[in-house]
Amino acid sequence: MPMSEENHAAVAVTGVTGALGSRIAARLALHGVPQLLVGRSPDRMSDLPGAQRRGPAAYDDAPAMRKALEGASTLILVSGYRTGRRLEEHATAIEAATAVGVERVLYVSLVGASPVATYLNARDQWTTEQFLAGSGIRHTVLRAGWYSSTPAALADEDFVVRGPAHTGRAAFVTHEDITRVITAVALDDGPRSEHDGAVLEITGPEALTLDEAVTRIAAATGRPYRFQTETLEEAFARRWRRGVTGEQIETWISWFQAIDRGEVSTVTDVVPRLTGSPATPISDAAWWPEPTTARGVR
Repeated sequence: MPMSEENHAAVAVTGVTGALGSRIAARLALHGVPQLLVGRSPDRMSDLPGAQRRGPAAYDDAPAMRKALEGASTLILVSGYRTGRRLEEHATAIEAATAVGVERVLYVSLVGASPVATYLNARDQWTTEQFLAGSGIRHTVLRAGWYSSTPAALADEDFVVRGPAHTGRAAFVTHEDITRVITAVALDDGPRSEHDGAVLEITGPEALTLDEAVTRIAAATGRPYRFQTETLEEAFARRWRRGVTGEQIETWISWFQAIDRGEVSTVTDVVPRLTGSPATPISDAAWWPEPTTARGVR
C-alpha cells in the first residue's frame, strides 16, 4: 500500500537502472507518486505502480529528452558518469526539461563539489550546479555523500582495499539515506518549497578513516576486508598493471586523496532533519556489493 495518499504531480526520475536512481523510484512509488522513468534502456527499468517507462533517452539527446520529460512537474536528475562532457549532457537535459514545462529540478550532485575539489568528479558536479543556478528554473542541489558501499566494491579478490589515504576521514552515507532525503524534498511539491535554491549535503552520522570504515564493513559482512595504505607511486603502478585506464587511475587516486585531505569529513544534520530518523551508521548498511565491482568513474 502507498505510504501516502496525497496527490502529487508527476516526477521524472533519471538513472533508474542504477543503484541510487532505482531506489529513488521505488520509494516514490511507495508514496503513490506518479513517475516518468527516464533512461537509455527502458527494457531494464523496474515495473513500478504509477510509473511510465520513457526512452530511450540519453542526457545529450535533446529531442529524446524533451519527449521523455513531457508531462513532468519535477525532474530528479541523477548525475551521469564522467564522460568528459558531463556538463554539456546535464545542461541539455535541464534545457529539455525547461522546454516542456518542467517546473523544478532536483539535482543529485556530490559532497565537496567545488571548482578546486581534489576529487575530479566533484569538479564536474560543481559546473552543473553553476549552470543550474543560472538557468532560472526552481531547483535544489542534493549533494550526496560518498557511498558506504564503495570501499567494499573497491576491494580486490582477497578483500583488501588499497589506496593512497592515511588519516583523513569521510562521512560515508548509505544509498537508502540519500534516497530518503531526496524523496522528502520531492514530496514537498507545492508551488514553493523551503528547499528552493538550497544546497543540501547528505552525509552519514560520523566521519571515519578508511581503516575504520573497512574494519566495520568486515564486521558487518563477516568477510576479511582490510585496508592497506599505498603511496601515490604504488597506487598508480598497481592500477596500471591491472589495465586501468589513465582517466580511471586519475579519478580513483583523486578519490582517496580527497579523503586524505579532509575534504569530505564534514558531518551534517540533513538526514535526521529531513527524514526524522538518524543517519545510518556504516555498520548497519542494508547491502554490500561484491569486491572488484567499483566502476572506474562515477
